[in-house]
Amino acid sequence: MSLLQSLLGIGAEELNPGQMALRAALTFVVAVAIVRLGHKRLFGKATAFDLVVAIMFGSIMSRAITNTLGLLGVWLAGFVLVMMHRLVATLSYHINPFGPLVKGNPVLLVEDGHTIRTALRKSHVSRADLDEALRGTGSEADLSRVRQAYLERDGSISVVPRAGEARVLEVTVADNVQTVRISID
Repeated sequence: MSLLQSLLGIGAEELNPGQMALRAALTFVVAVAIVRLGHKRLFGKATAFDLVVAIMFGSIMSRAITNTLGLLGVWLAGFVLVMMHRLVATLSYHINPFGPLVKGNPVLLVEDGHTIRTALRKSHVSRADLDEALRGTGSEADLSRVRQAYLERDGSISVVPRAGEARVLEVTVADNVQTVRISID
């Protein structure tokens, strides 16, 4: 046990590089195990709620490496934080009013090809941001082809195209050779 304490620098005022490296490796393994107990979305496409937990988790785990606090205490704090995230996510799923309170609501930005300027302004979404999202869907920034567009809770913009209209994509096969037009219904 004293060998392990010596290797990890437990009780030492200052850590040497080898002790910090070993603490980093062990904390990495423990952090991965703890995160696996949480939801996959914890570090995926995240809402503000998910992002705050992720930042706090990283901050807490760094303390185990630098010997700011004891190893077990830090690992326990990280575990509690991830389990709190899981609890809040579960409550958000099962209690309808709780989800929007924690994660927010989507905001309608475009309705039937017309922008909702007040929604864009309140959400701090520029027309350039909206055009980027439209290009990502193949709408080429053409609002007339958009039924609705939303600023989602994770900050992304989703676009619902108008139904029943064929979408035409132009694909260049090679420079100065041929352009192929594909109609997608």
